[in-house]
Amino acid sequence: MIQIQLSEDDFQYDVYTLVKAFFPEEDVKVIIGIEETFQEEPKTLQVRYESEKVTVIMTEQGTILEDKTIFFHSNERKEKKNQLKRLLYEQLSNVSGRQLPWGNLTGIRPIKIIMSMMEQGKHSQEAKQVFRENYCISEEKANLAVEIAKRELEVLNTFPYKEGYSLYVGIPFCPTTCLYCSFTSYPIGIWKERTGEYLKALYKELEYIARRMQHKRLDSVYIGGGTPTTLSAEELNELLSFIREKFDCSSVKEFCVEAGRPDSITNEKLMALRNCGVERISINPQTMNDKTLQVIGRQHSVADIIRAYDMAVTAGFPTINMDIILGLPGENLQDLEHTLKEIEKLDPQNLTVHSLALKRAARLNIQKQSYTEDINAAPEEMMKLASEYAKNMGQLPYYLYRQKNMGGNLENVGYTRNGHIGLYNILIMEEKQTIMAAGAGAMTKNVLKTGDIIRVENVKDVANYISRVDEMIARKEEVFKSHEREL
Repeated sequence: MIQIQLSEDDFQYDVYTLVKAFFPEEDVKVIIGIEETFQEEPKTLQVRYESEKVTVIMTEQGTILEDKTIFFHSNERKEKKNQLKRLLYEQLSNVSGRQLPWGNLTGIRPIKIIMSMMEQGKHSQEAKQVFRENYCISEEKANLAVEIAKRELEVLNTFPYKEGYSLYVGIPFCPTTCLYCSFTSYPIGIWKERTGEYLKALYKELEYIARRMQHKRLDSVYIGGGTPTTLSAEELNELLSFIREKFDCSSVKEFCVEAGRPDSITNEKLMALRNCGVERISINPQTMNDKTLQVIGRQHSVADIIRAYDMAVTAGFPTINMDIILGLPGENLQDLEHTLKEIEKLDPQNLTVHSLALKRAARLNIQKQSYTEDINAAPEEMMKLASEYAKNMGQLPYYLYRQKNMGGNLENVGYTRNGHIGLYNILIMEEKQTIMAAGAGAMTKNVLKTGDIIRVENVKDVANYISRVDEMIARKEEVFKSHEREL
């Protein structure tokens, strides 16, 4: 147990997240208020704030290990936070003997930071140096960030994205809930008789969005979940036809559907997607090892993955993405290499590589004591291996994001071949464009002309969404009325 004592309720998220990054296996408790005795917990971290300085004291069994004070260079809150995090990172690194690949970064969008510097006129090498100094980033990750930022800017500079918007449509049903998953998803077996009710509510929200955004250009459409292909072929055709009827799709650069689970894919569903103009789909094995598929709660085999992929190729989708997760329970470097070799044979245009994250609401986290010994301890070697295979397939990294409690303090990276970049992934990750979102658990992000972002979240529960869809619409309308000139 590590106890964090904060002299006031400030920067709590940043301190907690950084401590967990260094000590992911430890339980961490936060209290507000400084206790002068340290014996209650094996390890204690104190952060004492004053107007002009901050002091960090680390103890173990009552013995002070680190005690350092810095004076703030500025009264600006952001700069104070960055100074505190640099000090805390130094102290935690000294005590643990570790360096973190992403340094003291606690946010999920590191590319957004370096891209902002480059957009303001900094040369990429200058931006990289500032990035490393401010956040203690490793040379390897800083180079990766610069490479991706350059690639994203090349894409964004090809069209006036600020004048348009993107549409996200959430289908919150799955065949089963995977061990590692915390997304809003409901077993289709239980909800199959009520998907019609859900779609009716969804159409109502979509119709509102179409009216409200009729004077804006629609750039991309992304249907995610859950697993959208848990819907029947008829329902998918109805949904896609509805979108094309209500929205002007003449300027849409990308139409993507997450087919996701191979056990939800049929030839009839794929043809329904293709006939409605869907160009990009995801078929997400996560692993190509049958034993692991059983452990994580998948009701399909590796043979089913290959079958679904072959059907998608035959259906003529120009871009197929495949997702894998590094460090799944029981998997080692050899297991990952087997997965990568099998994917290399299939030869998709995109590969998305995820580091395993212990998400709060996932069964893997709730029952983590049952899996602790099975979770891989070599995530960095795994990430390097996946990167090598992606490059061997002619794919380069084009977007990146991070999550809390990721194995090895690493990242999720999307790789692509030229001509197959997922535009929506860049727009949503770098928060460059308004994303209008419909469906249970979907979050709309209104990007104002100032660059500020106003988020509007729908309720996650499907039954609540069905009964309260008018309220979801009203939430969006309130933002538009309040910020009409800024949108």
